[in-house]
Amino acid sequence: MAFLTRFDRYLFRLIIVPLFATLVIAAMLLLLDKMLNLFNFVISEGGPVGVVWQMLGNLLPEYLSLGIPIGVMLGILLAFRRLALSSELDALRAVGIGYGRLLRVPYLFALFFALVNLGIVGFLQPISRYTYEGLRYELRSGALGASIKVGAFARLSDRMTLRVEESFNKGADLRGVFVRASAVDGRSLAVSAARGTFLRTDDPDVIILRLREGTLVHDAPGFGVPRVLSFLQHDLPIDLPAMDNFRARGGRNMELTVPELWRFGHDPTLTAEARNSALASFHRRVVQCVVMFLLPLLAVALAVPPKRSTSALGVFLSVILLVTYHKLTEYGERMGSIGRVDPLLAQWVPYALFAALSIWLYHVLAHKPGGQPIGALDRGVGKLAGAAKRLFARPWRDDARSAG
Repeated sequence: MAFLTRFDRYLFRLIIVPLFATLVIAAMLLLLDKMLNLFNFVISEGGPVGVVWQMLGNLLPEYLSLGIPIGVMLGILLAFRRLALSSELDALRAVGIGYGRLLRVPYLFALFFALVNLGIVGFLQPISRYTYEGLRYELRSGALGASIKVGAFARLSDRMTLRVEESFNKGADLRGVFVRASAVDGRSLAVSAARGTFLRTDDPDVIILRLREGTLVHDAPGFGVPRVLSFLQHDLPIDLPAMDNFRARGGRNMELTVPELWRFGHDPTLTAEARNSALASFHRRVVQCVVMFLLPLLAVALAVPPKRSTSALGVFLSVILLVTYHKLTEYGERMGSIGRVDPLLAQWVPYALFAALSIWLYHVLAHKPGGQPIGALDRGVGKLAGAAKRLFARPWRDDARSAG
């Protein structure tokens, strides 16, 4: 940072604090929104609660791809808003420092986070998404050591069924255990026990169900009557079913890196639908990175309120514009994937419109004397707020007059 002046370093400090605060808050809000669904899913599948944190960790790169642009936007906007409200911006303009010079530090942030976003959406997010889907598969298949669902019949194999009334210590202590097993030759075994627990063996494909204080009923074609045995402890070996390996990465576009998407999008052996889908994802990820270079222009234009105004309309408007643009690119990706719109146009036309709006707003602020990009909108909102205030205040005045 030796090439930065003292003011650049001052502006750097003004931007960095709200930027990272906004980034962390945005990521946490998005994760909290997903956390409840993940807890419900893991509990319904009978899995260990700790896997929720692994799944949330693998979703974090996906949420950062939206949180980073919001953080950069609000970090720059709040820093310049502070300069404007404290009249420091007017002083800088008075000594001949233009907006182009003031954008040096914001564009350093934009360049840095554009590269970070490229690494996330281009390479890290596909790997983390694949890991997340793998955890979901393992939960459903029981490969994560999911506990037996209490009060339900669980099939441990093709010929063995287990039911548990109560479970304590994360499945280490089972109460009210019932097991029903049968063999190909017609033999069958029914066991009920007061308590039970699972034990590991040297064979990874076999576990031991140790039962205590129960009754065993053994039947076979040669028995006249079933044999009944009471026991204090009985070990029942259980063969674990064979687990299918999770599919290879690349089953979905979100699991492909940017180079892989480009290669798939130009692979003549694939169908036109598959190529369009890959190209739609490719262009959207590229746009997610290059949009960072428009954020400093838009943030500065919306940061400076009209004279004699402290309205925070620009802050609200910046978030609305960015989220709306994000949703448009999502919609464009879906339309491009199904072939209704060219994947290139579906992403770059909204980007061009967003760029034109950002450049125009900045041009009005920086190059037009007395330019106020959101001045008319701010005055309109002020008039609406005043009218609403008068409308709601009038009944109170009428009541006061009548009472007097």
